[in-house]
Amino acid sequence: MSALTRRRLILGTAGFGAAGLVGGCEPGAPQLRPNPYGLSDWLTFAGQRLLLARQPLAREFGPEAISAVFPTINTTDPDDPAYRRSKALGFSDWRLPVTGLVARPGSFSLAELKAMPARTQITLHSCEQGWSAIGQWTGVPLSRVLAAAGMRPEARYVVIRTVDGWWDSYDLFDALHPQTILAYGMNGDDLPVAHGAPVRLRVERQLGYKSLKYLTSIEAVDRVDGIGHGRGSMVAGLGFSWYAGI
Repeated sequence: MSALTRRRLILGTAGFGAAGLVGGCEPGAPQLRPNPYGLSDWLTFAGQRLLLARQPLAREFGPEAISAVFPTINTTDPDDPAYRRSKALGFSDWRLPVTGLVARPGSFSLAELKAMPARTQITLHSCEQGWSAIGQWTGVPLSRVLAAAGMRPEARYVVIRTVDGWWDSYDLFDALHPQTILAYGMNGDDLPVAHGAPVRLRVERQLGYKSLKYLTSIEAVDRVDGIGHGRGSMVAGLGFSWYAGI
């Protein structure tokens, strides 16, 4: 594990318990800010973090376990003019901005991401709708991209947005996890459009809805209660938990 990863994990997890307990003592509904979860989510979150304190990997499988059919849901081909133009060019003009609390804000092309050291993993995708499938994913660890941009010490979360309007946030434990990758390949080929081309997120320690497709930006922030409705995720307003650890 790199020095950046070790340091950010300490910073990202320090104070979770204290902030949660203080917020839980306030009258009315707990406001665990700057953390984006309520009391029940915090108990689940804290328990999972305690069990996974050494950052174990999600189970990985052999090639023989890859599912013959990997379902796709929600957006499968964004109806966005800029996306369609980029797709017609083979995503040669696509770039992924990395901004916020970074020393070197900028953007990465698909070719630049592919030039970074890659990771390939065969993992189980568990969908909140009740199905699961196993796929092989190839991409660059998100931690490498954040390191290349020079993520600053005060960063606590990473906010990721997509072409179809979705967004979500991740604490540093998950953002810097070695299996959290920006995937541009699936099952030995380029990532299909239906699965989020040119680049999607893979967060193997959370349910499938946290692995966003069609990425458009990455932003490092120190808090998320000022984004959207202050609950850390677009899906929170749809009845889903911000934290969906497994």
